[in-house]
This record gives sequence, structure tokens and C-alpha cells, in this order.
Amino acid sequence: MLSQTSTQWAPWYVVPADRKWFSRLATAAVLVMALREINPRYPAADPEERDQMAHVRAELAAELGLPGRS
Repeated sequence: MLSQTSTQWAPWYVVPADRKWFSRLATAAVLVMALREINPRYPAADPEERDQMAHVRAELAAELGLPGRS
């Protein structure tokens, strides 16, 4: 089953489960490797949306009596 469904785009990994600490370490290592490979980034906000978010943030801060942020 694994050899038929594991692909380069979506690989399967077999992690030994007889030691919980090692299973967690191995799983974390696979995740770190995958995240480094895809190098995820937050999308850039549209300048108009960014200005609107700053305006809403200032309104909320004013409602709460907090100093505004620029």
C-alpha cells in the first residue's frame, strides 16, 4: 500500500513507535525537513488592505484606551 500511494509530491514516512520520545523526534525531523524544503512565506498584503488593517487596528486600540500604533 505504501509503495503504491507514496509519491515524490506526497511521500509516506514510516516512524518506529516503540519509543514515544523517538517517534516524536523522528516526526519533528520530517516536518522540519519538509518546511525547509518548501520555504513557506506569508503572502504580501495589498497596500490598500494593509492601510485598512492599520485603520481598524487604530480604531480598536482607541476603543480599548490603548496607545495607537503606526
